[in-house]
Amino acid sequence: MAHSTYSESNSDLLNIEIQLLLQAIFLRYGYDFRNYSKAHIKRRVLHRLGTSMLSSVSQLQDRILRDREFFNEFLDDLSINVTEMFRDPEFYKSLREKIIPKLRTYAFFKIWHAGCSTGEEVYSLSILLKEEGLLDRCQVYATDFNRKVLGIAKDGVYQKSEIEQYEKNYLLSGGTCKLSDYYKSRYGSIIFDKELSNKIVFADHNLVTDTVFAEVNLVLCRNVLIYFEKGLQDKVIDLFYESLVPSGILCLGTKESIKFSRHENFFEIVDEKQKIFKKKIL
Repeated sequence: MAHSTYSESNSDLLNIEIQLLLQAIFLRYGYDFRNYSKAHIKRRVLHRLGTSMLSSVSQLQDRILRDREFFNEFLDDLSINVTEMFRDPEFYKSLREKIIPKLRTYAFFKIWHAGCSTGEEVYSLSILLKEEGLLDRCQVYATDFNRKVLGIAKDGVYQKSEIEQYEKNYLLSGGTCKLSDYYKSRYGSIIFDKELSNKIVFADHNLVTDTVFAEVNLVLCRNVLIYFEKGLQDKVIDLFYESLVPSGILCLGTKESIKFSRHENFFEIVDEKQKIFKKKIL
């Protein structure tokens, strides 16, 4: 493998080269990965080195700066695209039982699904809202910095090979119908009903460099903050806090929390296990 040139003895050199690479990407393209988890970045850089048959990060940097198409491929490497429908079913169950009653009190409400990736979890949310009779009373903003995955999310077309797991997740989440009621199956793919995406606006937004997206009643950003260093986590939670209306709801991933962050006293816990929090009225 190409990255075998980096032994333990020159790991400091690797770290320096990665820092320079991230700085160069920021200056050249405006994407800021400098405060992402170092372990995550290192894994993705070494993976790209191996697949590109390049022998150093400096060579990788040179190619990234000169070849936009190659940079886009590397952007996919850094993008966090681990997702599935009704991922962590207990979370959706808690959302249905503890948050939906609150949303019912609004004549109209807005939801921001940040870091939506290829969209499976956004369609999961849309299905839940439809089953609770609230889909027509809301606007959902689904955002990601990766335009390629946003395109997949907009199309709502997924591989049929995953559907068995999705069906299990749906039932465990408290689904009241059959998941197959919401999609058509064609040529080894499933295509979700357009009714589910009518209330979804898919948009390019970067949590690291962009500002408040909209004033919303509910923010979902699950399993994204774990890839950020603590300072960046604080910055992004601040962004969510500013986006939420008083008593608005913030949903994070199961391994994420606002505990020990500078925002701990600005939220109260709704469901500690499922990482659901309510913005305090100060």
